[in-house]
Amino acid sequence: MMMATTHGAGTRLETGDAAPAAGRTISRQSCPYRARAWWAGQLVAESTAAVVVRETGQEPVLYFPRSDVRFDLFEDTGEVVCPVKGTGRRWSGEASTSPVARGGWAREDAGGDPAGTTAVDGRDLAWCYSQPAPELGWLAELAAFDHDRVRVELVDATDDTQLRDVTVKRFPTWGDAADLIDIMNVRPVGDDHYVSVALADVRRPVVEASQMLGQAIVAAGRRAPGRRVVSAHMVFHRAADAREPLEFTLTEVSSGRSFTTLTARVAQNGRGRAIGTLLLDATAADVVRHGGAPPACPGPYDSEPYDMSVLGRDIRMVDGGYSEAPDAPIGPPEIDAWVRFRSVPADPCLHAGLLAQFTGHLSIAAALRPHAAVSQNQAHRSLSMGINAISISLHADVRADRWLRYHHRSTFAGDGMTHSVCDVHTESQELVASFTVDAMVRAFPGGGHADDDRTAL
Repeated sequence: MMMATTHGAGTRLETGDAAPAAGRTISRQSCPYRARAWWAGQLVAESTAAVVVRETGQEPVLYFPRSDVRFDLFEDTGEVVCPVKGTGRRWSGEASTSPVARGGWAREDAGGDPAGTTAVDGRDLAWCYSQPAPELGWLAELAAFDHDRVRVELVDATDDTQLRDVTVKRFPTWGDAADLIDIMNVRPVGDDHYVSVALADVRRPVVEASQMLGQAIVAAGRRAPGRRVVSAHMVFHRAADAREPLEFTLTEVSSGRSFTTLTARVAQNGRGRAIGTLLLDATAADVVRHGGAPPACPGPYDSEPYDMSVLGRDIRMVDGGYSEAPDAPIGPPEIDAWVRFRSVPADPCLHAGLLAQFTGHLSIAAALRPHAAVSQNQAHRSLSMGINAISISLHADVRADRWLRYHHRSTFAGDGMTHSVCDVHTESQELVASFTVDAMVRAFPGGGHADDDRTAL
């Protein structure tokens, strides 16, 4: 993107006279969701024809048709010049107390203004390129907002979505459920070798540990059709770059009439990232059966939606148990969350992989919850946090497109480590998976801060 003027914290106005970087590309994609923008409690733009513009190495920017923007609520404050996109105009509004932090949610009737606000500079909030570069003529009728200061959001719904299932995601998002499913759906590239596609959030291009576990489960299911993974354990010994594909190598340890045992090695550019073992079973008829009932808690529609930046995936936090805010009230070391994908292909391996992909999301937060002034917003900045190992048992075929309740309970925190035991139940209280997570929570060497919080663990 262009060099930015420095009118205030978070300003990202696209201006400057520097030459464009070599290899920089700009692409556009129609946004299939209703888009909205809010400033100072007012709806300043709404459209079903927004466009996502991507520029190499930069966060995506959502552009609205100019006809869908309330320019009358802003003041024209001069010319904007970009060495890549062209020239145009910029607009400002009065300083406002406005939400800027990501996370949380906003209802259709809540004005897009969730709890948690701060004073925000109103200069250079919006811009458009009325005289774009010749190859970017399509920009002429579009306008964009500074999404770090203006709340730009997408209504996560399709035409047949029931009102109770409608949620809102703040832009920029990581992607949508189809992107995540594509990443989990590892491809065979030879005997016992699989590779993933890559999709990175430029804000933090690090692969989640539980994603690698879920991908290994998918690969193992492909390797031994007719059997499902019933147990998997993986240790994550080196961070992986989300901008590069991951390589999975499976090695058969044993295979009999009922069980198959595999080792899985995850590598990137020839260097190991994780290693694990997986047990697969053809399954058999019950001799005995029981499954522990979960503690009572509100259902998904009595719980608060939470935005974790994936469209088409609905997450509902029970009793507000999850928060990244450092001043969040303390509570027991437990977090319950309901999770459901809008649509998943009829592939049991993918459903199991998606269940596993979420196992690394909340266990550290559960361990931090009883401790005042320590929260996940310090992760990768002032505290080193990361998942070291996950062990999961899958008790049944699962449906990731139906509500699954993840009950996290941290049983220990100390010596720079946390341990959590977790269960996954269906909405009808059937226990379908159990897992444990070992993670680190420790100070950076010397008590300092991370050199680069985008990639630090």
